[in-house]
Amino acid sequence: MKGDPIVILLVEDEEAHAEIVRRNFDTCRVANQLLHVADGQAALDYLYRRNGYGAPGAAPRPDIILLDLRLPKVDGLEVLKTIKADADLNHIPVVVLTTSKAESDMLKAYDNHANSYLVKPVDFTKFSQLMETFGYYWLAWNQYPK
Repeated sequence: MKGDPIVILLVEDEEAHAEIVRRNFDTCRVANQLLHVADGQAALDYLYRRNGYGAPGAAPRPDIILLDLRLPKVDGLEVLKTIKADADLNHIPVVVLTTSKAESDMLKAYDNHANSYLVKPVDFTKFSQLMETFGYYWLAWNQYPK
């Protein structure tokens, strides 16, 4: 996948958190396209290409999804369950990116086939470091089938 644009769907309702992710990915040396939606319903609309995402090219299939758990409209766990229950979507890696350190949230995420669970640090520098490491692992080092 190196050299090919990687489409990342960021599902995040906190604009400040989305901006940190955006800025860190801008500095990555991996070609990528970050698409951001602010709630769970918009994520599902994007993935199913409806309600404004139906036009050709409006919703390229993501190579990876960064998913917050605490979302308005449709909860992140419901989004995860829907993705992983759909044969057309379940191959897309879903990385939970949340503020919750609760064991119950982690168990629910992994029970619903999350590919990874990352806790957002409160500290800006640590959050930036997490996103940089994420970028290297998922976008540069991880191997994907063609």
